[in-house]
Amino acid sequence: MPDINPLASPLSLADLTLGENGCITGFNAPNEDAEIRLREVGFAEGDIICITHIGLLGRSPYNVKLHGTSIAMRPQEAAMIFVTRLSST
Repeated sequence: MPDINPLASPLSLADLTLGENGCITGFNAPNEDAEIRLREVGFAEGDIICITHIGLLGRSPYNVKLHGTSIAMRPQEAAMIFVTRLSST
């Protein structure tokens, strides 16, 4: 299992780079409906997520892998998900 750095500063999923893994730590949605939509797709605290593609124009869309499923999302949605960057060891 990858090591989580508890002293890492808060990051959003949008702060990760291509190929990086993160552990979801929370949400920063502008309203409850937006957070509910993210949770309905399958995002939850403690899940491991990987950035598999970032679009060239405006960094959109993001493609992430969550539970073996590929999910496309807008940068604004990625910014609503807090993660801790995971070490590669």
